[in-house]
Amino acid sequence: MNYTTLFETIQGYAENTFPNTSVNNTSASATTFTSKEQIDTFIQQAEQGIYNTVQMPAFRKNVSGYFTSGNRFLAVPSDWLSTFSLAVVDGDGDQHYLLNKDVNFIRESFPNVSSTGLPEYYAIFDDTAFIVGPTPDSSYNAELHYFYYPESIVTAGTSWLGDNFDSVLLYGSLLEAATFMKSEADVIQDYTTKYQAAMAVLKELGEAKNRQDMYRTQQMRYPVK
Repeated sequence: MNYTTLFETIQGYAENTFPNTSVNNTSASATTFTSKEQIDTFIQQAEQGIYNTVQMPAFRKNVSGYFTSGNRFLAVPSDWLSTFSLAVVDGDGDQHYLLNKDVNFIRESFPNVSSTGLPEYYAIFDDTAFIVGPTPDSSYNAELHYFYYPESIVTAGTSWLGDNFDSVLLYGSLLEAATFMKSEADVIQDYTTKYQAAMAVLKELGEAKNRQDMYRTQQMRYPVK
């Protein structure tokens, strides 16, 4: 299901074209939300909920970077949301996966910035950088495996969800639309039931069939039924 089909299907199921709506910001002006803007919002809210509820390979990225000698900070990608793993590659080409700790642990365990070595631990310092310990004693390659939001079907026209699991995207969007329209409770409940059923199948695929074990315990896994 591409964006155009999804857009038209939402209108058809909801029996609503979502005509342009004006909202008064002040007594002198108003903001107009077009039909497209309203439906795009339903879709993007559904996507965000799905991405944060189930872990799929399509929602992951792998990038390479490098640690600089004497610098204990490593910049995160602009689209980074959370980390699956961070590895440092030593001079022999061997990968060493860093253990995730708190910033306080890094500061307490390696108080002297000039004390250097091969990094063993990392922590999320802020939304732009990791901090590692000990401070790198040389320049090393790094490999980061992380979670991100794929480009929305609204802007891309197609997406992994639309191509492979359009049911969860459709019912998630319809649930957002029904909430917006203040639909009857039975309508909202029907969409909720269908959305949850589609989500359960998606979770089984992403967190059970596609993964049998994990190196880091923070990765959720659901048993195959």
